[in-house]
Amino acid sequence: MGLENPNEPDAFLSLHELGRLVETAGAEVIGQLIQKREQPDRGYYLGRGKVRELQEKINDLEANLVICNDELTPTQLRNLENFLACRILDRTSVILDIFAQQARTREGKLQVELAQLRYLLPRLTGKGVALSRLGGGIGTRGPGETKLETDRRHIRRRIRYLEKEMETVRQRRRLRRERQELIGLPVVALVGYTNAGKSTLLNCLTQAGALAEDRLFSTLDTLSRIVKLPDGRSVLISDTVGFIQKLPHHLVAAFRATLEEVQESELILHVLDLSNPEVEKQKEAVEQVLKEIGADANPILLVYNKIDQINEEQRAWLTLGETRPNVMISAREGIGITALLEAITRHLPRPGTEMELLIPITETRLLSLLHENGQVFKEDYQEDHVTVTAWVEPQIWKQLEPYVIKGTLIPESR
Repeated sequence: MGLENPNEPDAFLSLHELGRLVETAGAEVIGQLIQKREQPDRGYYLGRGKVRELQEKINDLEANLVICNDELTPTQLRNLENFLACRILDRTSVILDIFAQQARTREGKLQVELAQLRYLLPRLTGKGVALSRLGGGIGTRGPGETKLETDRRHIRRRIRYLEKEMETVRQRRRLRRERQELIGLPVVALVGYTNAGKSTLLNCLTQAGALAEDRLFSTLDTLSRIVKLPDGRSVLISDTVGFIQKLPHHLVAAFRATLEEVQESELILHVLDLSNPEVEKQKEAVEQVLKEIGADANPILLVYNKIDQINEEQRAWLTLGETRPNVMISAREGIGITALLEAITRHLPRPGTEMELLIPITETRLLSLLHENGQVFKEDYQEDHVTVTAWVEPQIWKQLEPYVIKGTLIPESR
């Protein structure tokens, strides 16, 4: 069920997406209900008349689960469950359930559990004796309150433990990024709406073997692989969790360690599904999350995927007016991958400077160093030396400083 805001004409498409989420979670959709109103009802989310209509629909369809397309407050959740005598879930709980199913690594499982517990804590209600009817003080606490407070204390302890574990994960990631910086390995982050084709693209670029399925949130755990660019540089391509409209803030907070990979990347590849009629809405949803995590200022290259599924006229119309750097590909068919690698090469910030060097013939090991950590444009071999024009990256500038003819060597500042 969901609300249609008069200012949001895409409510039906959003409800269709909820249906896909529900199916991904393992349930069967047998009906839907939508109400047009400016604001959700504070007590029941839907208006009282609509709730009674929903009750009739539940009885007619013999449904045993109702799922709301927004995040319900604890009061709304409790009131609906009491009135409908039926299990009630909201969009957030469905997404959390899918994440719990898809998490494979220990880090992924920690992040999902943390998000689930943060979501659950304010919604924990006592069963049996109503808490409002219990007195205070020793000897007056009923079994409902005792169990409830025990549950709350357990959840708070578990949240604190998970937060400490996630801080350890963040520290490990920070150390890994520092090692990558020391060897001059820039990070390119793949982001995009769920099911946009990020994992398929990673497989196409690197033969990484990432899980690529036509289902929502098939990738939860970050996977990184090295890719060689046309100019000789090596970069680390990292696939990340897919985003979605109304992404639960519990997830954004819990996945902070993973999303820092995006925040600290040198270039973001924003993968878009051109075949999806909601591509513009999806782009806005991803851009909103990038803004929330402070990554919207990073260089971004738009990667329009699945061009094999639309015609030329549709391509032109969908990208009309786009002024940002972009490239069109089909990751599944391998179309446009060379153009994509060239675009990454152009837009990836490159530390260093171009210079001319005079290297003695006895120091040709430095040529190998240049080829591995820069780009050699020209080599002129003489009897006792080699004149080289090359792009020199900061991590090797000290070793080459004595041989510079032209160019300004810059200290490493990444």
